[in-house]
Amino acid sequence: MSGTRYNQFCALARAAEIVGERWTLLIVRELLLSPMRFGDLRERLDDISPALLTDRLNALVDAGVVQRTALPAPFNAQVYELTETGRAIQPAIRELIRWGGRFLFPMREGDTFEPDWVLLALDAIARRTPTPVCRIGLRVPHPDGSAGFVIEGGPEGTRIAKGDLPGGALIEARFDVLLQILAKQVPLNAAIANRQARVEGSARTLRTLPDLFDLATARR
Repeated sequence: MSGTRYNQFCALARAAEIVGERWTLLIVRELLLSPMRFGDLRERLDDISPALLTDRLNALVDAGVVQRTALPAPFNAQVYELTETGRAIQPAIRELIRWGGRFLFPMREGDTFEPDWVLLALDAIARRTPTPVCRIGLRVPHPDGSAGFVIEGGPEGTRIAKGDLPGGALIEARFDVLLQILAKQVPLNAAIANRQARVEGSARTLRTLPDLFDLATARR
């Protein structure tokens, strides 16, 4: 494996050698969502050069974190996907997202946003203890349209999945506004009044939304 070596008999140093290089954690973030072709990764990682992306992917393959897989016909394309060892990093990614939330605001000019990142972000702050039993639809607008998600609460905690929830309680808001609602920095009623959020269905169900997440605690 190429790249930085720390010459320390320390598991954290070994981990940093593998995922501490610039862009590597963001490559892992994308592959946690799904296997991807080289071109898809290049498109989603804005400023990375093809040569650097190739170098980072080769290093992850050499480390046994990522593997190359050929898709069958009619696709006939090569994709990169996480190995079992690679997927084992997900709890650490979850905690890094929680920690990184302290530095997320204010938004920076020129920041890009992929709707799929909502899945990882909400999973990182979802409660793992019993939550109110409910189903809430979430719609996050973005320049190409909107992305739909379903949030479910119950005895096993909060779960998030991609999809739509027709006819149920629904909130539509930009993701930065949603995070402020979940953190109880902006009351839901205020967001609605200021046209930062639009809701449908049961207001009582929607008011439980912050109780499904640990963001208020995580940001302290």
